[in-house]
Amino acid sequence: MRGGGVESAGRSLVRIGPGLAVAAAAALTLAWLVAPQPAPAQAMPAGSASATTAEAATANVYRGTAADKLAEVVKADLERVYVPNLRSNDVYVIDPATLKVVDKFKVGIGPQHIVPAWDLRTLWVTNNAEGRTDGSMTPIDPRSGKPGKAVPVDDPYNLYFTPDGSSAIVVAEARMRLDFRDPKTMAAQFSIAVPGCPGINHADFSIDGKYAVFTCEFAGTLAKIDLASRKVVGYLKLRMPSTRYKPRSVAERAQGKVWEPGATELCTLDKGMPQDIRISPDGKRFYVADMSADGVHVIDADSFTQTGFIASGIGTHGLYPSRDGRQLYVINRGSHKIHGSRLGDGSIAVLDFASEKIVARWGIPGGGSPDMGNLSADGRWLWLGGRYDDVVYRFDTRDGSAVSVKVGAEPHGLTVWPQPGRYSLGHTGNLR
Repeated sequence: MRGGGVESAGRSLVRIGPGLAVAAAAALTLAWLVAPQPAPAQAMPAGSASATTAEAATANVYRGTAADKLAEVVKADLERVYVPNLRSNDVYVIDPATLKVVDKFKVGIGPQHIVPAWDLRTLWVTNNAEGRTDGSMTPIDPRSGKPGKAVPVDDPYNLYFTPDGSSAIVVAEARMRLDFRDPKTMAAQFSIAVPGCPGINHADFSIDGKYAVFTCEFAGTLAKIDLASRKVVGYLKLRMPSTRYKPRSVAERAQGKVWEPGATELCTLDKGMPQDIRISPDGKRFYVADMSADGVHVIDADSFTQTGFIASGIGTHGLYPSRDGRQLYVINRGSHKIHGSRLGDGSIAVLDFASEKIVARWGIPGGGSPDMGNLSADGRWLWLGGRYDDVVYRFDTRDGSAVSVKVGAEPHGLTVWPQPGRYSLGHTGNLR
């Protein structure tokens, strides 16, 4: 497909009100959270650019997240799967060895994602309280698996960290704003307004760490943010494919673990619904999941233009690289709707990075709604929330077979812990 260039640039530095800074600073009462913590093994200190120059030099973004790269600082952490349940306002904790729920606790209103901190010492639950003003973030100590005192934070739909670890980036989706905060206390630093990005939600970072690209769910666009100048440097509208998939019948969904593409229909939409985004191992491309387009847009990183599209399945939503960095697990939620029905036409497509071809497809017998999650530390298991089915799925990455675990109401961005890597860039475990 022909690429379109940067459409426009924006201004954007905005200060957060002092009230939020005071509220965030109140988290200082949480001793274990704000006490000095050891840095992850091999991680560079905050403020250093060296943490990202290594990836650029070796041209392998994921070299630090291989199965044998578990940092010393996380080796005493509990092996757990933490599941935020959006409608029941709680977190379920699963022991992956037994597939049993071993704990559950209440958090704030509308927990969306569970995000490892940059230094790997805290797991943050982002409670964005959609449509309200009482958003918060709940810290979890990964060594005990227990929550601490919630920190008041405005509209934290998602959470990322600058590659140097100097700031947390709270994605205030409803405000069309990125709020930069202290990565430990969440005290306010500054904000970047992103007025051309309604539904701003997911992000990934360039191989050199100089900029980030955020997806704009309700505009069908991407926003490029220069981290040094602290401003929007461009927007890119994504082009839709000519066709997309039609959901299969209930009978077809019951046919075993391999997902076979069904009939297609004309795609008459003029804009998509981009979700997750991931960079290629060599840093030359970004892959963007699109729930309305049923596939992955391919973006050239240097020129910020669209160069292709890869059809993957219905309601493409999440993206997770394999532990060896050779494949990308593309999660298809099974519905084009934000609020889908139970037992949808969900699936997983396995994309080969080198050839950009789909090399395997996995289904859920009877249907389902796989959403966000992550891999086990060894890469054997892919854990995903079943968004509309109130379950969590565990896929075997060797053959695509799956089992499910019952959890709370509307599980969303779960994380698996511990994860290999030197530091976290956010989301459900985008480590480097």
